[in-house]
Amino acid sequence: MIAGHEAGHPRGGGTPRLRMRGTVLPEAVVRDVWVADGTISLDPLPGAVTVHTGGYLIPGLVDVHCHPGTVEVGLPVDDDQLLADGAAHLRAGTTLIRVPGSGSRLPSWFGERPGLPRVVAAGLPVAVEGGFFPGWGRQVGIDDVPRAAAEEAGASGWCKLIVDWFDDDAGYAATMSAEVVAAAARAARGTGGRIAVHTQSAEGGHAAVKARVDSVEHGMHLPTELLGEMAAIGTALVPTATVFTSLAPQMDVDAVPPALRSWFASGLRRHRDLVRSAHEAGVVVLAGTDLPPGSLTTEIRWLAEAGLTAHDALGAGSWAARRWLGYPGIEHGAPADLVVFDEDPRSDLRMLDHPRLVVARGAVVG
Repeated sequence: MIAGHEAGHPRGGGTPRLRMRGTVLPEAVVRDVWVADGTISLDPLPGAVTVHTGGYLIPGLVDVHCHPGTVEVGLPVDDDQLLADGAAHLRAGTTLIRVPGSGSRLPSWFGERPGLPRVVAAGLPVAVEGGFFPGWGRQVGIDDVPRAAAEEAGASGWCKLIVDWFDDDAGYAATMSAEVVAAAARAARGTGGRIAVHTQSAEGGHAAVKARVDSVEHGMHLPTELLGEMAAIGTALVPTATVFTSLAPQMDVDAVPPALRSWFASGLRRHRDLVRSAHEAGVVVLAGTDLPPGSLTTEIRWLAEAGLTAHDALGAGSWAARRWLGYPGIEHGAPADLVVFDEDPRSDLRMLDHPRLVVARGAVVG
C-alpha cells in the first residue's frame, strides 16, 4: 500500500509519512493522525500517504507480563527465540512489552531494533536460594534479598521479587517474611525503581500489598480483603489468567501431589471472582500473558469474561497499560505505535485477532 509513493517519504528518504483517519480510542473522537520519523503528529504533514480511513485506531497493545526468548525452563534467553517471539508479539499488535524478569539478562539490542516491540525489562528475578526454577533468576540468601532487589531495580528501573514457591511438602508457600518483602521494596524504591512481586499464596499476597509494591503478578489466592488497600495505594494486579487455564489439564492428573493439585484448582476456581472484585474495588487490572508470545488478545477476552467491560478489558492491554508504564497513547509527539481496525473492537473482542494495520515505530508491520 505504501511502496511507490515517493511523495510520502520525508526529505532524505527513510520511513514514509503516513496518514490515517478514524475513531481514536479511548476518547472515541474521529480525527486525522499523521506519522513521521516514528512519531505521531496531530498536525497535517505534507506529502503523507493515506494508508487507512474509517474504522478505529487504538494505542499499540501492551503485554505487561511476558517472557520472550524462553526455550526451556532453566536455560538462558535464546537470541533466535527472542527475535521470533518479538515478531509474534508485533504481528498480534503488541508494540510494547514488560519483561518482569528473564532467564538471563536481555541483550541490549532487544527492544531497540526495528521490527521488535518496545521493552520494559526488570533484570533477573530475585528469589531466595531454592525458591525459584533451578538455574533461573538471582537466588540469594535471605539477608541479601534487599541488596539484590536494589541492584536489579537500579540497573533496569524494575525489580521482580519471587516471594513464594513450591515447598518440600509438595505444596506452595511463602519463601520470605513480610519484613523481608518490605525491606526489598524499600531498597528497590530507594534507587528510583519500581517493584513487581510474583505471588500465588495468601501470605505472599498479603506481604506484597503491605509492602506497597507496584504490581502483584499472578495473584492466585490473593485475599480479597486486600483489594481496597491495593486500590488506595495504586498496586496493580496482573492476573496472567490464560496461562493458568492452559496449565489446568496438566495439574489435574494423579502424578501431581494432592496438596499441589488442590492448591492449583482452588486458586483457579476463584481467579475470575478475584479479578472482577479487584476491578470493582478500583484496582488497576492489567493484561499479561506470561506465555506464549502473541496470546495477549486471549487474555484481554478473559478479562472481559471475568467481569471487566469490553472497554476496560481492552484498555488493560492498551491505553491503561501504557499510562501505567509511563507511555502515551495516540497523542501529538507520542511514539507512533498503534493498531487500526475496520470496526470497533469493543463490540466484539474477537476482532482483536484481525487488525487492519499494525504500526510500530512509525512503520507498517508486515
